[in-house]
Amino acid sequence: MKSFKIGDLNISLPIIQGGMGVGVSLSGLASAVANEGGVGVISAAGLGLIYKNKSKDYVKASIDGLKEEIQRARSKTKGVIGVNIMVAMSNFTDMVKVSIAEKVDIIFSGAGLALDLPSFLDKFSQTKLVPIVSSSRAFAVICNKWKNNYNYLPDAVVVEGPKAGGHLGYKKQELDDSNFSLEHILPQVVECAREMEKLYGKKIPVIAAGGIYNGEDIYKIMALGADGVQLGSRFVTTDECDANIEFKNAYINSLEGDIGIIASPVGMPGRAISGDFTREVMTGETKPKACPFHCIKSCDYKKSPYCIMLALYNAAKGNLRRGFVFAGSKAYLADKITSVKETMLALKDEFVSYQNKNI
Repeated sequence: MKSFKIGDLNISLPIIQGGMGVGVSLSGLASAVANEGGVGVISAAGLGLIYKNKSKDYVKASIDGLKEEIQRARSKTKGVIGVNIMVAMSNFTDMVKVSIAEKVDIIFSGAGLALDLPSFLDKFSQTKLVPIVSSSRAFAVICNKWKNNYNYLPDAVVVEGPKAGGHLGYKKQELDDSNFSLEHILPQVVECAREMEKLYGKKIPVIAAGGIYNGEDIYKIMALGADGVQLGSRFVTTDECDANIEFKNAYINSLEGDIGIIASPVGMPGRAISGDFTREVMTGETKPKACPFHCIKSCDYKKSPYCIMLALYNAAKGNLRRGFVFAGSKAYLADKITSVKETMLALKDEFVSYQNKNI
């Protein structure tokens, strides 16, 4: 696996740890991945609930929580740290401003088109901006808007396929359509990136994501033109993952048939491990009585079958009776908990082993 650069940041191992909320990837996991040469990513989702002890106001608690997580990560590593901020979050602007002020290395932003993201930078900003897209069309729209309005191009792009865990940027009927597979859309995004590079003279690395779990997956997807890869599920079953042991065990105990698509209150399909809570949702036994957070712009609790924030928070804390576990399509392959160091070494060994078989 070759190193690559995002702007002036050298990524010695081309592995980005996916941002997983609520409370799954915080400073503990992010710093551990960064220490091994990858990009560690803190999820900004749900920090107002995680840090509710700091303030009863969700927005203020989110701001304080993100500052603390970035500072904690910085105290543990000199490696590259990113923050994942969903465009759909109601406090998107606050989270972006905090990340830039704290000089986080990279902002990854998906779940919507972050058309105004460069507007938050000033001439002293060091933070790199990396949108997450599900098509070359979306990537082209972002590039053109950023260039025309801010004279700025993405520092890299993450193209996420439909096999990812969590919220998916696809319609339900597209999830099993080969025309929307990562293998199909990745070369299109790579071509678009190369066109932008020729036109404007700026290198835009392409990072592939969604259903990538082992070294063989990495080899195959990088052969299609990706400069790097993003993995989430593989890092859940590590000692350093910030989620509760019961959350991690849900991966280890799952079977392939346990992982499926659920409807989310935010208006997107999501991939999760089935359990008591998801079954209650399907039978209409859950219903939020109020919305104490208003965390997602598109969520109307009066029409929602459950509160996504509380469900994810409960699960990360180990209360799977009142929540569920987001997971990628290959999460069932997990069979034990290892350290991040062991995981990174295993990924490299798997990559080389598959490479040697195909020389």
